[in-house]
Amino acid sequence: MIHPGASSAKALSHLRVLDLTRVRAGPTCCRVLADFGADVIKIEAPDGVDPNEGMSGARDGYDMLNLHRNKRSMTLNLKTPQGLAVFMRMVETADIVVENYRPDVKERLGIAYEDLRAVNARIILASVSGFGQDGPYRERAGFDQIAQGMGGLMWITGLPGQGPVRAGAAVADSTAGLYAVTGILVALAERERSGEGQWVHTSLLEAQIALCDFQAARYLVDGVAPAQAGNDHPYATPMGVLATADGYINIGVGGEGQWQALCRVLDRPDLANHPDYAKMPDRLRNRPALMGLLTQIFSAATSDEWLERLAAAGVPAGPIYKMDEVFDDPQVRHLGIAQPVPHGARGEIRLVGQPVTLSRTPAVLETPLPEKGEHSEAVLREIGYSAADIARLREAGAI
Repeated sequence: MIHPGASSAKALSHLRVLDLTRVRAGPTCCRVLADFGADVIKIEAPDGVDPNEGMSGARDGYDMLNLHRNKRSMTLNLKTPQGLAVFMRMVETADIVVENYRPDVKERLGIAYEDLRAVNARIILASVSGFGQDGPYRERAGFDQIAQGMGGLMWITGLPGQGPVRAGAAVADSTAGLYAVTGILVALAERERSGEGQWVHTSLLEAQIALCDFQAARYLVDGVAPAQAGNDHPYATPMGVLATADGYINIGVGGEGQWQALCRVLDRPDLANHPDYAKMPDRLRNRPALMGLLTQIFSAATSDEWLERLAAAGVPAGPIYKMDEVFDDPQVRHLGIAQPVPHGARGEIRLVGQPVTLSRTPAVLETPLPEKGEHSEAVLREIGYSAADIARLREAGAI
């Protein structure tokens, strides 16, 4: 939602980004920059050049539309000398290049960091890979689910004894993209002092491990490898899922004050100081019995009834929504995270907005994913190519 008093100026409108990314992690990074106003030029191979063309799904499908809004598109064949020359000319005046090839690919193409730095010392190269820029797995292709497995997430997700379970969203991809944009913004801030760019790189594997956070720290500090706990919180209870008369809700009791408040809501003062449940260590030790007791109590009323009572008492709780219910929630509607964008073929569509608000220069969703190569000629003219030059590039198969 754009708030009153927001400026028409865009926070990153002074930046030009060359976007070589595909699939999800890299595009997630570039989407943040584009939504905050950077001139993001999505560079795509001409038809028939990329053997993995179409891997991201239909161009007018929901995923591509959501990942690549607010960008311009040009085609460029970096495998031709002419295409590479065009790209390097673009690098001369660009601020950021983002790529998520396997690490060896940019070296073969001649667009590694030192190659870019040689023509523009201020350039920031952001690289997102599956496993890192060096090491024994550097040349392996990486996908989100592989990173979820290697990063430990799949053995702490799901019910005890269920076997490994993937998360229902591409958490490693998305997190790697967000870490990449964080690195870019840090490098931009440092460039204000030094005048020099630098190489920023992250990987799906590193991002997934970092996302596990306290579960990873639990092993590193205490030597405990966390197991699957289903919907139970690792060290607080009652915190988890409870069935009601008509569905399910989440409750979260993180401290003794909230436990006392819950007992008052349940009209069960006997539980508040019961020796089995009075303190968090007691409740954790007796969690199965406690959750069984709460399941019986909560089945007597509907989700809405319980949520109203719990909210009034200050006990953290919330509904468990299917995706259509998410966007029908009054608070979600108020936040305005589903944002309308006009699309030539599909009419007005809604996309997922940025989840962070700036009071003066917020993110703005303005344009959908462009047609492939829609802005090729405009971008080439901006960097000094004539109509005759552009015709020769087309003849050579460079664009």
